Amino acid sequence: MKFAVVGTGVIGSGWITRMLAHGHEVIATDPSEGAYERMLKQVKQNWPYAEELGLAEGASLENLTFTPYLEEAVKEADHIQENVPEIESLKEQVLTEIDFYARPDATIGSSTSGIKPSELQRNLQHPERLVVAHPFHPVYILPLVEIVPGQLTAEATIVKAEQAYEGIGMDVLHVRHEIEGHIADRLMEALWREALHIVNDGIATTEEVDKAFTHAAGLRYAQYGPFMTFHLAGGEGGMRHMLKQFGPALKKPWTKLVAPELTKDLYEEVVNGCEASSQGQTMSELDQKRNEFLIKVKKLAEEYWPEDTPSMKKATRPSVY
Repeated sequence: MKFAVVGTGVIGSGWITRMLAHGHEVIATDPSEGAYERMLKQVKQNWPYAEELGLAEGASLENLTFTPYLEEAVKEADHIQENVPEIESLKEQVLTEIDFYARPDATIGSSTSGIKPSELQRNLQHPERLVVAHPFHPVYILPLVEIVPGQLTAEATIVKAEQAYEGIGMDVLHVRHEIEGHIADRLMEALWREALHIVNDGIATTEEVDKAFTHAAGLRYAQYGPFMTFHLAGGEGGMRHMLKQFGPALKKPWTKLVAPELTKDLYEEVVNGCEASSQGQTMSELDQKRNEFLIKVKKLAEEYWPEDTPSMKKATRPSVY
């Protein structure tokens, strides 16, 4: 299968790494100056982690080509992944060009983390072949992709997109109704807002907030999500007992939800706290430690995931291409 990747920043390079690691051909495009050099450097940095997770037969960096011209990149691709910055007007412009030059049977996925697909479809000649396909950084390690159809997306496009993403080892999460931020980012945004309130109100430092998560909820959520975690909190009675016992507490104002004002003081406290927690390590060093940690956690978590989890098996559906 031939993939095209439009926009080769951190997310784009992550997609490229994952696609190459699963033995596919990738042609990438980005018009910005120095894009090729930055992309190649990033993909080469990512590659050892892809190797540790396991490469498909025929996987090679030699399957990657680059062109600064969008038309050349997308014209023969089976699936096109757009990753330009989260500026709606820019995404609409680039997607319009992709839609014009792509083959009629090609599918298009946008990596947008918050824009609704129906908004991105407005100016396309073939809006039926677009879905939002939102991954998580680092794309070459984390397996989840949220597929969000727009109002004009064809059912056949959803099926083809699912096959394409499962074919590169991803777990597909179908978002039934399009909403800003999709699912996972909305959950993380709620946590982020509460964390900012706690720091802003002087309850804890950024380091203490991080520790409260990494040493408790974060460990649990690596295996179970919030519903199963609270199901276990109910003991033998499970969620039924938990809701009876703790349900009334939901009315108490434990959370604030609305984000605090990003004042200069809050800005400085958050920035200084994060820089202090880095303990002089470069972003590259922190990035490497995160990747090593995520691979170990992912391998451990996979031992406890259901056996039919897509990332634990090769896609079995016949290709429609």
